[in-house]
Amino acid sequence: MKKVLLAEDDFDFADVLKQYLELYNYQITWAKDGEEALLLFQKETFDICVFDVMMPKMDGFTLAEKIIDINPETPFVFLTARKLKEDKLKGLQLGADDYIVKPFEADELVLRLNNILKRGEQKNQATISVDEITIGNYIFDPNRLELKLSNHTQRLTEKEVALILFFLKNKNQLIKRNDILQSIWGNDDFFSGRSMDVFISRIRKYFSNDTRITIESIRNVGLEFKIQN
Repeated sequence: MKKVLLAEDDFDFADVLKQYLELYNYQITWAKDGEEALLLFQKETFDICVFDVMMPKMDGFTLAEKIIDINPETPFVFLTARKLKEDKLKGLQLGADDYIVKPFEADELVLRLNNILKRGEQKNQATISVDEITIGNYIFDPNRLELKLSNHTQRLTEKEVALILFFLKNKNQLIKRNDILQSIWGNDDFFSGRSMDVFISRIRKYFSNDTRITIESIRNVGLEFKIQN
């Protein structure tokens, strides 16, 4: 039974979601505002989080930032009644696994949660047997979710690890955007595409101290992860 932290200030809406998700064997812990959700997250371990964006005391974006500081590997999804492009972009920059605009069908949320958790399990299984990998001047440790350079260690999220592993598998060759999206995000919709762009920008930054490592974009086609000898 997967544990879900649901932060939603609308009592009736949260109650419906809670009952529906429980029908699909999810264990739901419901917080009525962002501050309560943060306290719960500090005390318990959750498989995934679902946060409303507009909440009293602490909004969903601020809550997500604090959650990431505690455990960056926990996936999270935003719920919002607003369709503003700026909100979606902010959610993407925070590393949200999905962004669902209200109103939506409860079974849509179930499907998205299932897909996110399934992809996470597949990535965990794929990285279990991978040892440390040398990438230019860096040491990449998929199991510990770390990228090391000299005395600096960059903590990675599971999705960043999966993306770097995919790049390594296809290094020095053209990779189509759709292939990356289907492999790492599980679909190629607009949200996933923008999310991928955010993650690629982060990885470019992580490898920026070694000029032999580049991620080149080929317009309307794909990317190439280049490692020069």
